Amino acid sequence: MINFLRNTLFENLQCSNENFEKHYHDTYTIGLTYKGFLKSYNLKQNFESYIYSCRINNPGEIHGGVSKEWSHLNFYPKTELLMSVYEQIFSEKKIPIFEKHIIYDDILFTKLDRFFHSISNFEDSLGVESNLIDALSYLILNYTTYASDHSNTFDDKKIIKQTLDFIGDSIEVNLTLDLLAQNCSLSKYHFLRVFKKEIGMTPHSFIINERINRANILLQNGVSISEASQSVGFSDQSHFTRNFKKYFGYTPKKSNFILY
Repeated sequence: MINFLRNTLFENLQCSNENFEKHYHDTYTIGLTYKGFLKSYNLKQNFESYIYSCRINNPGEIHGGVSKEWSHLNFYPKTELLMSVYEQIFSEKKIPIFEKHIIYDDILFTKLDRFFHSISNFEDSLGVESNLIDALSYLILNYTTYASDHSNTFDDKKIIKQTLDFIGDSIEVNLTLDLLAQNCSLSKYHFLRVFKKEIGMTPHSFIINERINRANILLQNGVSISEASQSVGFSDQSHFTRNFKKYFGYTPKKSNFILY
């Protein structure tokens, strides 16, 4: 099980007063608020996250927010990790989906906090794994709304899957609206309409977001900012830095991420 934490991002952010533009991750986001306040946008609704609250985003879910003196810990577990715990509980290989975005549950908060502390204190793998399973199994048992079959989060529409595959294979090149529309044999008007309806953001925003996520992984693996930004298709380092700050609230030089 502990192998599933390889290349998992952890984030520790202290006293943020930033605005976070709408974005997504291809992993879950599981976070705890320790101080301050976050007005969070998720599932086309606004939520308020105060001290001792837990915050859950499913993979691919569009979210953003406004923070005030906000201190929090996040981690970004891969879909395979939650699927593995779900399968151990129910003997079914499915993806748990959580519709409750902000959760006030002292037991869940304590279990997740214990897991975070075992990571930050570099406990042995047995301690980390035990705390991880304890926290995630409680979350799954108490807050899973439904479970979907093992498939890509965005596979609902063939046209969207085709577009996302194309973007994924061509992330480092200059993707134009003409190229994206031609790839799925649609007019630019119809392509934009379908994409925004299904994904919840424009193709341009989606591509920027995807580039930032990929560059962030490279940064945590020791790649320089200029190399990471160029390898995922940003025209220059300053363009990458500006967009990174819009999504995370700080520049890549001040990254609060830790790669496990």
